[in-house]
Amino acid sequence: MNKSRRLVVVGLPAALLALPAGADQPHMDAARDHLRSAERELEKATADKGGHRAKALKLVRQAIAEVDRGISFDRHH
Repeated sequence: MNKSRRLVVVGLPAALLALPAGADQPHMDAARDHLRSAERELEKATADKGGHRAKALKLVRQAIAEVDRGISFDRHH
């Protein structure tokens, strides 16, 4: 094996370890980011929505927690 190939083989695992924690699940991370954005918008909305805003906020927070659990599950299995 020539020197350049050895560097690729040795350097690749090190490069993977240097990735940010969420880089292994970009779609789940993107979904969580969108949910957090929705949460912020719901928090800014006026409260007089017949309880629907509050319920939506609760459901969005539950969804964020589910995404977090899904990411954690995938990393451990």
